[in-house]
Amino acid sequence: MTLPPPPHRRRHDDTFVPRSANRDVGATAVLGVVVDVPEPWAQLLVEWRTKCGDPQASVVPPHVTLLPPTEVAVADRPLIAAHLAAVARTHPPFEIHLRGTGTFRPVSEVVFVTVARGILDCERIATDVRSGPLARPLSFPYHPHVTVAHDVPTDALDMAAAELADLAATFPVAHFTEFEQLPTGAWSVARRYPLTGPVRA
Repeated sequence: MTLPPPPHRRRHDDTFVPRSANRDVGATAVLGVVVDVPEPWAQLLVEWRTKCGDPQASVVPPHVTLLPPTEVAVADRPLIAAHLAAVARTHPPFEIHLRGTGTFRPVSEVVFVTVARGILDCERIATDVRSGPLARPLSFPYHPHVTVAHDVPTDALDMAAAELADLAATFPVAHFTEFEQLPTGAWSVARRYPLTGPVRA
């Protein structure tokens, strides 16, 4: 599989997709792998992203990224599915606790909800996902988080950081999800992979 070219702009942007200039329509797809944020917190975070004026609110479900948007060959999809299934079989279910907010400013205009517990589990899974047919470099060190405002005016970023500072949410993670980006820019679930690995001591 040919890896995508490096981004022309370094940014903490789950929705930015470096595309080959000479890509054949229908020959490639853009995939992402995430941990979904469940209800009722998903809707709350969508509402906040909308309130901040972030245009991605309606196309990017709240999530913790394991694999950023990555261009792959359609012919490699069966191999990728087998790879993700194998990764899921080696990792057990775990728990995520979200608490408070953080930001990547001034490097990038992003405010996010912080992953306070479950960081190591996300790191382990993300490392394994980004191997084999999905091996790719990252523009920044992996940092699990849930974006709530991105590339919006400073006052909107400040509002999100302040108003969500007391947010606390805990939920079990029993699977991770492969998404495919549609031509509209929205994301559609391609497949969910149950975590069935042995419980760690």
